[in-house]
Amino acid sequence: MDLLNYRQAVEELLTTTAKEHGSDLHLSPGVYPTMRVDGRLIALNQRPILDPQTLEGYALALLGEENKEKFLQEKEADLAYTVGDKARFRINIYLTRGQYAIACRFIPYTIKTIEELKLPPIIKFFSKLSQGFVLVVGPNGHGKSTTMASLIDLINHERVEKIVTIEDPIEYMFISDKSVIDQREVGSDTNSFNAALRSTFRENVNVIMVGEMRDYETISTAVSAAETGHLVFASLHTNNAPQTIERIIDSFPPTQQPQIISQLANTISGVISQRLIPSVNGGLVPAVEIMIANSAVRNLIRENKTEQLGIVIETSEDAGMISLNKSLADLVRQGIVAREQAEFFSLNPKELKILLS
Repeated sequence: MDLLNYRQAVEELLTTTAKEHGSDLHLSPGVYPTMRVDGRLIALNQRPILDPQTLEGYALALLGEENKEKFLQEKEADLAYTVGDKARFRINIYLTRGQYAIACRFIPYTIKTIEELKLPPIIKFFSKLSQGFVLVVGPNGHGKSTTMASLIDLINHERVEKIVTIEDPIEYMFISDKSVIDQREVGSDTNSFNAALRSTFRENVNVIMVGEMRDYETISTAVSAAETGHLVFASLHTNNAPQTIERIIDSFPPTQQPQIISQLANTISGVISQRLIPSVNGGLVPAVEIMIANSAVRNLIRENKTEQLGIVIETSEDAGMISLNKSLADLVRQGIVAREQAEFFSLNPKELKILLS
């Protein structure tokens, strides 16, 4: 097949993934094309098993000439890919034992609201802040980008602000409403997250969204942006609020940790930690831990007692905070999630059992 035929074939697989409500498409050598639907992998076994030649054709068709040379140098590539007006995907192309493999994440065109995502209404609190540092965390594939996009779009529809997003690659496409939104892609619009963040100081920005904080320079600049009057949203691959604060502090050299501890204590507005749990009725539903930075939270961070943050979250329900186990227990009591699933996703199953007893 020529490149055009490979492009048509891989786009047909992408379109099928969107139509079947798949969240991901996996193309790896020696197996069938495989979709992830509601958290489960489903092999498309009516199609041929993928061979190295086909995968190379798919990869080169998706990369295009502009990304091909970069891939050959770095042996992996992240990019966004749109199939007509039907579907948009975040794509990672990589090598496995010298052969091409591709992972594709479906990105809906429509940005869902907090209500449509079934997230706790208290999350809207973060969209009303004038400045601060809000972290959206959780394992890979559990909806962090979607939650951040929903918050940014809520600001877009309710406030007159200048918003800049920094992403690798750009995922959700925002349409400016009351706000002015610029979206910058690392690699094509800027050389790095940190460079783009530093540029926001000269761009008259009110709200900044950082797709991912990958190094302490980016974290440091993001915190500085929050200090200087910006509202900053960012994501991290951590499990809960205490671990998130620890990860940020530990990413800095020991000599710089006292400074970042002080800055975090002053700027942190909250941490949203989430999991997507299989529902008994099909589909996925979010279980969410929410930490809102009150004086107790700030003091614990300032004193470097992050291990005690969980206690504050558990005992501050009246302030809008929600523990992950409380969220899971509520889903079980409402008959939305099976008890076994809740225990599987809990970070403290023993405590969850007590809550459900």
